Amino acid sequence: MAKRRRHALAPVVEELISPMNSLDDGCLMHIFSFLSPIPDRYNTALVCHRWRFLACHPRLWLRVERPIRDVMEPGVYPNLEAAVSAARPGDTILIAAGGSHVACNIQIKKPICIIGGGDLPDDTVLTCSRGFDKFPLIDLSNSALEFLSTCKIANLTIRAELGCCLLHRSGKLTIQECLLQCEQNPLDYLSFPIISTAIEYNSFPSLKEQGHGVTVVRTRIEGGAKAVRTNGTLALQRVRAIYSRSSVFFWFEVGEK
Repeated sequence: MAKRRRHALAPVVEELISPMNSLDDGCLMHIFSFLSPIPDRYNTALVCHRWRFLACHPRLWLRVERPIRDVMEPGVYPNLEAAVSAARPGDTILIAAGGSHVACNIQIKKPICIIGGGDLPDDTVLTCSRGFDKFPLIDLSNSALEFLSTCKIANLTIRAELGCCLLHRSGKLTIQECLLQCEQNPLDYLSFPIISTAIEYNSFPSLKEQGHGVTVVRTRIEGGAKAVRTNGTLALQRVRAIYSRSSVFFWFEVGEK
């Protein structure tokens, strides 16, 4: 009798302890949409099977997995370029940890967030190979990612052999807790982790209103002639660095003087 009573009271007790479980899926997913993708929304997926299903739903973010376990699963793409093409403004793309993902001259023209799915930036690597078979001359605009809108990247390692890791043309770019690497080679004086040419687009009124700039937060930068190359009136500002035993972490901004 006592066991039956306990089983009958279990749903009531669970609802009192966790009233969020009484919400329907649509309401919970709407709440999750307000959480920052990393770490908050990522942590909600660890609570239970239901929360994992909702937190990983394609409506909240797109996923890049290689290889894809289920080709019929919505919101999962074999590479970053396909995910960027399918993304809508405001979407978040989660790149699976492990292995190296190819990224070369991927243009991003809408406001999105790209995040590595590993515990550390080193777990998710985007590689921009030399790739100059198509370009007979060295082209500094060769990059892993090219930004023409306000975007954020986080928890990623981005490697470039020549050219640059990130090419910022317009909008506001936030780089948070990443590792930007320019490979060492005889022409590494032509390599830059970040190149910004945003000032060239200031003749357009709509872009003047939104402004241009790059914000770097707790990011490691390795190799290249210098961390940032800028054109026009953009300049490096408010630089901070913290030295650890094995790495140097940078905070700085690139904006109008």
